[in-house]
Amino acid sequence: MITLEQLKDIKERVLALRRYLDIDAKRIELEEEQLRTQAPDFWDDPKLAQAQMKEVKAIESWIKSYEESVTLTEELELAFDFYKDELVSEEDVDAAYAKAMSSIEDLELKNMLRQEADQLGCILKINSGAGGTESQDWASMLMRLYLRWAEHNGYKATLSNIQEGDEAGIKTCTIQVEGDFAYGYLKGENGVHRLVRVSPYNAQGKRMTSFASIFVTPLVDESIEVTLDPAAMSWDLFRSGGAGGQNVNKVETGVRLRYQYKDPDTGEEEEILVENTESRSQLDNRENAIRLLRSILYEKELNKRLAALRKIEDGKKKIEWGSQIRSYVFDDRRVKDHRTNYQVSDVNAVMDGEINEFIKAYLMEFGSEAN
Repeated sequence: MITLEQLKDIKERVLALRRYLDIDAKRIELEEEQLRTQAPDFWDDPKLAQAQMKEVKAIESWIKSYEESVTLTEELELAFDFYKDELVSEEDVDAAYAKAMSSIEDLELKNMLRQEADQLGCILKINSGAGGTESQDWASMLMRLYLRWAEHNGYKATLSNIQEGDEAGIKTCTIQVEGDFAYGYLKGENGVHRLVRVSPYNAQGKRMTSFASIFVTPLVDESIEVTLDPAAMSWDLFRSGGAGGQNVNKVETGVRLRYQYKDPDTGEEEEILVENTESRSQLDNRENAIRLLRSILYEKELNKRLAALRKIEDGKKKIEWGSQIRSYVFDDRRVKDHRTNYQVSDVNAVMDGEINEFIKAYLMEFGSEAN
């Protein structure tokens, strides 16, 4: 049976989440974003419309998760009061406490994933280690584990680049996991995973150790918003040269767009120069120049994101067989994470994709420094 102090702690954590998540502001933001979806021309640009709907869904998700925690906490408080009147049992109160605590911890965990990359999908690569068939079989078991994890947690997982093992299992594979926060949750799986078991591929029935490496990188979101600052733009007009008749030579239809670009991260400034003489219409040339400018800025942002990915990859711990992050010991019925010391005895559940508690333990301890 929970104590009054435990009930008080849960209520305080829910109030704290309201402040941390700024739920009141999110509700206002949701109304504003939903209003934009009601514009008559909303679906004229399907790509922008889909990005807007994704934004609405993301805000809704935060609010719904918080409201669920509030509801479960209220139900717990009610059960606690009913127990005093002998209307419910201790087991009922403890069950309500477990549900409320799970909801709150999940939301606290998600709140820790604040880096931009955390919110993206991810690419998860599995490579078998030295050891031939045994290691290749272990790699295929891990592949199934992560596919099952994705299925349990509502992510779309696509298997690609799979190389079958010589006799069984796989040598390597790549899994693309699509969905919000997939990278944030799975980034802690980076490293070497060690299996200890009596090998079915060993004629003497000896206990063997196998290794496989996991490498996780964020999946860059293709939708990059490009915002132009009108104050940073200036125009020069000139007469177009070349073929086109007297009109082209006498009228200033050519345009030169100067854009004073300032990198939002470094503060460095540069002038981007775009000239356009495609059309005999000055208006058309202006529109084309702006289109070209948007493409240049899009490429800059894309290159910046790709550079961030390379930095993440370069910063990962070099995978060596002495650097295992987790051990799966089948005979002893034990799976242990060596970074957090969190361990469980239900090996079958873990191999069926139930690794959320390992993910939670890692993020709670290292979440702020994981990127």
